[in-house]
Amino acid sequence: MNTLARLVTALLIAAGIAVAGFAVSQGLERFRMSDRSVTVKGLAEKDVESDFAVWTLSFRRAGSEFGGVQQALAGDRDKVLAFLKERGFTDTEVEARPLQVQDLFTREYAQGNQPFRFNGTGQVLVRSPRVAEVESAARAVDPLIQAGVQLGGENEGRSGPRFQLRGFNDVKAPLLAEATRNAREQADKFAAEAGAELGPLKNANQGVIRITGDDGNDFDDGSSRRKRLRVVSTFEYELK
Repeated sequence: MNTLARLVTALLIAAGIAVAGFAVSQGLERFRMSDRSVTVKGLAEKDVESDFAVWTLSFRRAGSEFGGVQQALAGDRDKVLAFLKERGFTDTEVEARPLQVQDLFTREYAQGNQPFRFNGTGQVLVRSPRVAEVESAARAVDPLIQAGVQLGGENEGRSGPRFQLRGFNDVKAPLLAEATRNAREQADKFAAEAGAELGPLKNANQGVIRITGDDGNDFDDGSSRRKRLRVVSTFEYELK
């Protein structure tokens, strides 16, 4: 290959490298520009009152005679119903469930040293949107105990009312709106500090609204009348 041919070849190679380099640089610039975005999290919290209460008053009796246990349970049920009526609860708010009496000697793994043959339980259920009245009544059961009613039946680990938030959807929308506003404010601030302009929304994840009690627990077991709602939403905005 003569000198002229080598020179032409070298020029062609150099031109190809330059064109390729320009194309690569343009591609990187487009990638960088298209990836200019900011991801922010919006936080919103709100304390709300429960709007419904469920209270199960369980009572128990034990004895050596079936009829005696059943009669004692019936008397306890009447006392519980009278107590609730005195506290102002209506028939639509109160449900008396059937009494149950069990013969312990007939169980498959019965033990002969049982002090009593018969064990009985009863329940009266209160369902009411008047949460304050239910909470007040639950704190005033001393007369029932003094009257001999053994509150807290077998396998009844939760004796107090359970408070619910049935109007959850009424507070959900404002909470999410607050989280969205909070995220937007953070995104605007970031864009201003970066010398950019906030563009349209690219992605959004509203997150999960957590409901906890106001007693410091990480979950809501229903024992707290006041609930704390918390949501963390994630948003991605373009930057211009």
